[in-house]
Amino acid sequence: MKITVNGLPATVDAGPDDAAVDVLRDELGLTGAKAACRTGVCGACTVMVDGVPQVSCLLPSAALEDREITTAEGLDHPVQRALAVHDGLQCGYCTPGFAVEGAAFVDAWRAEHGDVAPPRERIAAALAGHLCRCGAYEGIYAAIAAACRGEHDGAGGTPARVEALDKVAGRARYTTDVRLEGQLEGVVIRSARAHARVTSVRVDAAHVVDLLPPDRTVRYAGQPVAAVAAPTRREALAIAEAAEIGYDPMPAALDDAPDAPPVYDEAARKHVPSSSEGLELPGDWDGNVRGPFTRASWRGRTAAKRIEAARRDADPRLVTGTFTTAVQVHTPLEPHACVARWDAEGDLHLHLSTQTVGMAAEQAAKRWNLPAGRVHVVADHVGGGFGAKSGVGTETIAAVELARACGAPVRVVFSRAEELTDAGNRPGTRTTLELLTDDRGDLAALTMDVHGRGGVAIGSAVAVMARLMYGTAPRRLRDYDVVTNEPPGTPFRGPGAPPMLWALEQAVDEAAHRRGEDPIALRRRWDGNRKRHALYDLAAALPGWTTRPRTGSQTGRFRRGVGVAAANWAYMLDPGTEVELRVEGGVVVARTTTQDIGTGVRTVIADVVREELGLPAERVRVEIGRTGTVHGPPSIGSRTTASVGPAARDAARRLRELGVTDGAKVVGGRRRDRRGYVTPFPVGGMAIGRGFSGSVHVTEVEVDTRLGAVRPLRVWAGIAVGHVYAERLARSQCEGGVVQGIGYALYEERLVDPVTGTVLTANLDDYRIPGIGDTPEITVHFHRDGWDHVNGHGVGVGEISTVGVAASVGNAVHNATGWRPHDLPIRPDRLLEGISR
Repeated sequence: MKITVNGLPATVDAGPDDAAVDVLRDELGLTGAKAACRTGVCGACTVMVDGVPQVSCLLPSAALEDREITTAEGLDHPVQRALAVHDGLQCGYCTPGFAVEGAAFVDAWRAEHGDVAPPRERIAAALAGHLCRCGAYEGIYAAIAAACRGEHDGAGGTPARVEALDKVAGRARYTTDVRLEGQLEGVVIRSARAHARVTSVRVDAAHVVDLLPPDRTVRYAGQPVAAVAAPTRREALAIAEAAEIGYDPMPAALDDAPDAPPVYDEAARKHVPSSSEGLELPGDWDGNVRGPFTRASWRGRTAAKRIEAARRDADPRLVTGTFTTAVQVHTPLEPHACVARWDAEGDLHLHLSTQTVGMAAEQAAKRWNLPAGRVHVVADHVGGGFGAKSGVGTETIAAVELARACGAPVRVVFSRAEELTDAGNRPGTRTTLELLTDDRGDLAALTMDVHGRGGVAIGSAVAVMARLMYGTAPRRLRDYDVVTNEPPGTPFRGPGAPPMLWALEQAVDEAAHRRGEDPIALRRRWDGNRKRHALYDLAAALPGWTTRPRTGSQTGRFRRGVGVAAANWAYMLDPGTEVELRVEGGVVVARTTTQDIGTGVRTVIADVVREELGLPAERVRVEIGRTGTVHGPPSIGSRTTASVGPAARDAARRLRELGVTDGAKVVGGRRRDRRGYVTPFPVGGMAIGRGFSGSVHVTEVEVDTRLGAVRPLRVWAGIAVGHVYAERLARSQCEGGVVQGIGYALYEERLVDPVTGTVLTANLDDYRIPGIGDTPEITVHFHRDGWDHVNGHGVGVGEISTVGVAASVGNAVHNATGWRPHDLPIRPDRLLEGISR
């Protein structure tokens, strides 16, 4: 088949029904088009065919014959430069598709309208077929508008990220793009049963590895059973589909009924996976329920007695309610992926899409009984993670074992269905809350019982988070795990905090409403966090807040509402972080074992080194995303920048003292904070520092009372994190946090078949994440005071920017309609039923 790609003729060997995206990637090595969803929903695979953007995952290769194809690699367009300058990207996995579609739109718009910016809604309509899970939509809006104005027709403008030009041009290489000589493709065979003992596995393949646990029991539909490898993914999939698995069925627990069949026996409970990011909270088992964990309570008996008395007296100051949240799935656009290779000396080489390069190497060395120096991990670019890509997972185990069995490199890449089933999720929750105020309107007592539903995983740590908000009033806090035969939960951006705040901030708002008190004023009075006081003052003066309607006062179809929510997050760091600087050919090369998942750590390191040494951009290069150098932090818990920034500055100062001459080498460390840390020693490389980051989110929505739709209009995000290392990137990360919070509030809900346990929302049509048209106008304000004791004077923004957003949306809906939502997501059917009561 003859085609023309990026102006060059090419002949490809492809079947007529092969997807065009596979032809471009596998036959021609063009990786700018990403096969992220394969259902035409996400737009990451977009290319131009005779000048018209098309999704190449749905386009048969026969449609390419004698056509001119342009991929992101073949573009040289102002929109690419605009995306780089305005930071219309984070991880960059979706960016080439946005660039191709954006280029076509900009050219058509300027041809018709001249060099003027389109309305925001026109940009949203043009890019509606594209998704960015990082939520970089505000930067994309700005970039498209600037390109339409002609501001990037020349070469001017400095990219916001050091790797931005590689990402917008499709040159950045992700694990899914790796192709080694002789590489085979691996596929995981998964259980069709929610609970069964596997009695036999018959696979017609030379290379198959077992992935079952020692007891040969599967406990959820989609659990790995085995993995196979073949020269092509199509062949491997055919082998997997033909596999015959014998099951001895067992009853499954697919709800939290007290008489549900047991998921684990006593022996198996010792090996239960955890959805917790930190230490696992202890708890006893009662059937499928584990807990409660109560040690976070403060004067819990006093709290219970006060609330019991208020309940007995029907005290109107007592706010009660049951609040639920659905399971939310991480779904980074780059799926979990690993390419494994064993070399002749017995070393293990892993290309891995991971948030934890160093941790993954340590775990791999332990699992395969290798010295640490014989495991080599590479993660040059990572297409998002949000907590799901930590350590050694199924994709790595399958790839490594298959590579050893085959004697050849093996790549394992999850499909979108696998990603939405068995690659991580934020557990669902049911929270019973009681909040009591006293005669002065102060918080008098709080009880919170949270039942976390993390499938076969335990580790619910939701109620414990309420110990950290609103002073020291008595509170009884109890966390339970409800174990079911569903896929396991894993840590997700701000684990535990969003469902806790969903319940708590609704109750705090209700307390203010009953008192007739301004909700911001009440929070400021209860809140002892001085950094957040400054944010309350700014929020209270916002025009949107001062003109908000009286709750429940509106009539008519469309109603405006404004809501507020406060949040905090612990300051975490990796005190062992180091950065190495070496002068090579006049260029200062910075190295550390960390990774960039879209947060911009490459740019943070580069900026710090340039600033300290007074060097131009071309004389500083950052090499991260691989082992073989000094220790760096994982990208979890908002600890990366707060760890790497000070270490890079220390290294730069050491190099300045030594002299920036060829061959010079120094290693800088993350020096201790003044007054030390809360934890006496690091646990798993993590320490908890003194102080909490804070946020206040004010959200304005429009509620359509006929269709039940909630449309976010504007969000003001006040973020108290101290020094901001790379402001545009931090702002983009906070904007993305707002977008993910809106998804949690309004759209995202994993659904499971109540009979079979099969995940039903297994594609991006059925599992809805926010698109560009769902993005409100977002204003981010950074409060920079209060962190002088911290080395570097600043802490992370990843978690604090998102954990309170959903609660602010709920409070805005209440302000608009007078109906208080209790369940996430706030679906149209729930809203219409609620306001009709």
